[in-house]
Amino acid sequence: MRPQTSHNDLTHFFEYSGLGLQVLEDGLLQMSFGEYLVSQHAITREQLLKGLQLQDQSPGVKLGECLAKLGAIAYPLVEAHLKNWNRVGVVEA
Repeated sequence: MRPQTSHNDLTHFFEYSGLGLQVLEDGLLQMSFGEYLVSQHAITREQLLKGLQLQDQSPGVKLGECLAKLGAIAYPLVEAHLKNWNRVGVVEA
């Protein structure tokens, strides 16, 4: 049986990544789709963590499908955000 996760535990999990940006070897910044959804206020960080946990338990299932299954966001909105996210370029730091 899994222990219950509190809001503070979830917040602490993401403290290392306040902006959700990850520095790559070549000095460029990249935002994951999950972080993009949070930045667009489509989901909360808590919902993202729960979606990532479900995705971890469901190999091969995409994050958007997991979030929709959890009721965090409707699947048509996932598709719309995915289109926009794919248009976001990588920016130099």
